[in-house]
Amino acid sequence: MSDTATELRNETAPHFPMDRDMRCPFAPPEGTRVLREKNPVSRVEIWDGSNPWLVTGHEQQKALLNDPRISVDETLPGFPHWNEGMAANVSMRPKSVFNSDGEVHAHFRRMMTRAFTFKRVTALRPFIQQTTDELIDAMLDGPKPGDLVTALALPLPSIVISQMLGVPYENHAFFQENSVKSVDRYATPDDNMQAFAAMFMFMNELVEQKMTDPADDVLSDFARRAKDGEIEPAEAAQMGLGMLIAGHETSANMIALGTLALLDNPDQLTLLRESDEPEVIANAVEELMRYLGIIHNGQRRIATEDIEISGQQIRAGDGVILELGSSNWDPAAFPEPEKLDLSRSARHHTGFGFGPHQCIGQQLARVELQIVYKTLFRRIPSLRVACPRDDIEFKSDRLAYGVYALPMTW
Repeated sequence: MSDTATELRNETAPHFPMDRDMRCPFAPPEGTRVLREKNPVSRVEIWDGSNPWLVTGHEQQKALLNDPRISVDETLPGFPHWNEGMAANVSMRPKSVFNSDGEVHAHFRRMMTRAFTFKRVTALRPFIQQTTDELIDAMLDGPKPGDLVTALALPLPSIVISQMLGVPYENHAFFQENSVKSVDRYATPDDNMQAFAAMFMFMNELVEQKMTDPADDVLSDFARRAKDGEIEPAEAAQMGLGMLIAGHETSANMIALGTLALLDNPDQLTLLRESDEPEVIANAVEELMRYLGIIHNGQRRIATEDIEISGQQIRAGDGVILELGSSNWDPAAFPEPEKLDLSRSARHHTGFGFGPHQCIGQQLARVELQIVYKTLFRRIPSLRVACPRDDIEFKSDRLAYGVYALPMTW
């Protein structure tokens, strides 16, 4: 065992760094840089007083995210849950692609990836483009300033994922309210349980309806598998619920935060606005995914066997947190990471995770972002922030980093 590891066991570990420096709100917490420079695999203390390993280096994260000795099984003792509510209600959540490993995970994943094949996502482009244009039309016809979050960033991915799943969009307010509670850093166990239970019951009823009256949508496919006995109805509901929450929460934050980042870097915005090359637009989205790093509570894992990495000995039963934002600002992988450079080759970022649990919906997210960034700045070239920068409130209490509102004018 290294001297550093011994020292960390003999002294109080630093708290898991969460707070960002608002002088550069796009940068990961400064504490992650300090820990990465000391050792990219270091002990930290989290809310319950436990001391999981925090992994901040790009190379180390990719190695561990692809290691079968690292598990997402949240029921194992020592799993580093990200708040009290998630820990208290772990028994409520059925097995799904999000909390299973090995062949069980592969089985769920095969069912879900059918919805996100390149062919199916490409076929959605006209619908995503039409929806984007209609939302921008409504924003332009509305009052100025307008809030980009409520006008475009939140409804676009919500409409798209609802359409894919077969969930009535008129229920979007119900899901958005409860999904916020379910991923609130400061939610009580009761708040977390009630929010999850309300959404799960709704989704479970929808699965049961589709078992007898299917349509051409993803949830109907899950319902058919439940009817055939391949999976349980509760598992079908859990998969649908996970896709619904992940399908709008992350993309919505990327749209708003990416718009702000581009406006803060006018030279890079010019490159995006003036290019008609699909490759340029696609690469710009990869760099924005790297630069923004919106998943800022870390990917939570637990070691099932001993692992030696970066001179440290992770023991079986140790919790592991992989801080993706820090990885994407690792200068060993991305020189001058503090610079937004849309010409940078950034496809090896970890914004969508890595390994067997890499984001299933990443191709859909890419298409949404490619369309919305290009369309927004082409259609509203004079778009600008309509409030002092200090008035913009950034999220620090949610699973995904972003802004609560973004007043815009033109």
